[in-house]
Amino acid sequence: MKYTGLVLKNLVRSKRRTILTVLSIAVSLFIFSALVSIPTAANQILGDTASATRIATHNKAGLAYAIPIAYKQRIVVIPHVEVVAPESWFGGVYHEVSDQFPNLAVDPEQVDLMWPDYGISKEQFEQFKKIRTACLVGADTMKRFHLHIGQQIQLRGTLYPFNVTLNIVGTTGGKAPPNYLLFRRDYLEEAAGRPGWVDLIWVKVDKPENMPQVIAAIDEGFANSSAETSSESEAAFIGSFLDQYRTFFRMAEVLGFIVVLMIGLVAANTAAMSIRERRGEIAVMRSIGFPSRTILSMLLAESILIGLAGGIIGCGAAYIVLKVFSVGSGTGPLSTIRMQPAILAETLVVAALIGLFSALVPARSAARRNIVDALRTVA
Repeated sequence: MKYTGLVLKNLVRSKRRTILTVLSIAVSLFIFSALVSIPTAANQILGDTASATRIATHNKAGLAYAIPIAYKQRIVVIPHVEVVAPESWFGGVYHEVSDQFPNLAVDPEQVDLMWPDYGISKEQFEQFKKIRTACLVGADTMKRFHLHIGQQIQLRGTLYPFNVTLNIVGTTGGKAPPNYLLFRRDYLEEAAGRPGWVDLIWVKVDKPENMPQVIAAIDEGFANSSAETSSESEAAFIGSFLDQYRTFFRMAEVLGFIVVLMIGLVAANTAAMSIRERRGEIAVMRSIGFPSRTILSMLLAESILIGLAGGIIGCGAAYIVLKVFSVGSGTGPLSTIRMQPAILAETLVVAALIGLFSALVPARSAARRNIVDALRTVA
């Protein structure tokens, strides 16, 4: 600790070089932390949202094709099935086209049994079942548009040629997607005048180990029908939306590490130049009694502090940018991107390692060089 003042003083002896080095590391770690956060967020979606007992059943031809609501009655009698809840996608916008977020209609009778992990209170569930125009809104959507419980909102139809007027009776939390809005399917069908068809049927089984059996029973039951089904676990269903981003995720990780490697080489060159300019000073310090180990530690401490400063600035900027991006993106898997604490810790470790290894070789060489040779070279 007694050499801390000397280390800090050496950091500001060449302010321009220090500031530029810190900023270069900050930019690289901003890119690194932002890119690495993207695939991490994708895995977080599956871990935070998917249930081990929910099954998604949809048309085998794709989600763009509907299935008959009559399938519900045949599914509910399958062994190990506890709850069945049909769902229809509305896809409306709040004000402008950019104000999009996932909004869909579900049957109110089974919503509390199908999604007990959505963090909705019993009173809010009861209000949802009681009020025909009721809706439940995700916490992020509430915050994004400054909504509150009891407020009336209108969604402008995009897939449907009409608007729906809804009353917010509760917010979702827990494992619920933070940007979803749920309203009643009977209200949607009444407005659409097209009863009898849904986009998706959610099925909840009693135990996770019974899911393969139930999935097989559902799809075999509707095989060779006019609307064959494809059933999958909730994790697989969500994962299918993320698959289109997998290549991008891998590229993001690779690019992040390439950026860190390149800035590491730049930092090493800067450290080498700085230490080379101080060879005479280092030789004098050794001649008056400073051990080579102490000098080496001081030089490495300077470089590590520069790296950590860049890491903190880069992480802070990436956190703000990702938060703004996720709030403004509205819908899709990328709308839930956040910088996780693990990414923050990982980036700071990378920053410290950049500082350590960029100065290690030149600092070690300078600290161990023969004093007479060093002084003669400078002279």
